[in-house]
Amino acid sequence: MTAPTKPTPPAQADSRGPVGDETAGADLHAPVIDWFEENARDLPWRRPDAGPWGVMVSEFMLQQTPVSRVLPVYEQWMARWPRPADLAEDAPGEAVRAWGRLGYPRRALRLHGAAVAITERHDGDVPTEHAQLLALPGIGEYTAAAVASFAYGQRHAVLDTNVRRVFARAVTGVQYPPNATTAAERRLARTLLPDDEHTAALWAAASMELGALVCTAKNETCVRCPIAALCTWRLAGKPAHDGPPRRGQTYAGTDRQVRGRLLAVLREAVTPVPQSALDRVWEEPVQRARALDGLVSDGLVEPLAGGLYRLPQS
Repeated sequence: MTAPTKPTPPAQADSRGPVGDETAGADLHAPVIDWFEENARDLPWRRPDAGPWGVMVSEFMLQQTPVSRVLPVYEQWMARWPRPADLAEDAPGEAVRAWGRLGYPRRALRLHGAAVAITERHDGDVPTEHAQLLALPGIGEYTAAAVASFAYGQRHAVLDTNVRRVFARAVTGVQYPPNATTAAERRLARTLLPDDEHTAALWAAASMELGALVCTAKNETCVRCPIAALCTWRLAGKPAHDGPPRRGQTYAGTDRQVRGRLLAVLREAVTPVPQSALDRVWEEPVQRARALDGLVSDGLVEPLAGGLYRLPQS
């Protein structure tokens, strides 16, 4: 990543109070981008040779999944399918198989669908325009903005959980953002976006990295934060969260766990699997049947005659 054209440096931060929505951007951009250039992790999808396809693959994999789990799967994926056309040529079930235990395996099907669309509609090149990205199957507003920004250096507000948390604390003055992204958050993100396209792309990556490494959900490290002196939440004494309860992620005993075990059997099989093999992964028959039906309904499992099952082939 090349060095940006630096925005105008802010006045001495500790001589100012907390930032407000209208003035926050001018004060926050330079210190956060400077911090990013010194502290950004060397991740494969940030390297020039990753290309737009590598960025897109990483964005699909990183949704609700930590970097440490994504890295080995990403490396294997890109070695096997270095271009969208390579993935499009394979069966969607192979994408599910390669997804391994990343979780939320429908993302694998959506990424395969996007690869097919890119191959058919865009001659195998990840499109550059935000609207074209948004038109691909399985791509929502966040992913379209992230790919346009990180792969093509465009000016878009990129709002993931880490960015939303940084903005909530630094500008809004609350410990956590709402459970779901709000219109007010989108307006704030647009207000904070630098005018210069190159700087805006760096700001998107830098604010995300700050949330991932320093302004974390449970153990924020304010002494390492480049904007601690401007943070509205810190200057207010770090008031505790008083909004709706934050959603926790449970797994043990849920349908998600059962689905994962069923898919594990199918991923490891080279031939269709009989019902009896799937029955052994979970004792409770009603929940097991519900989980299997859900996998079939989601297109992750293909039922065959004779009570056999396999990963989808088409």
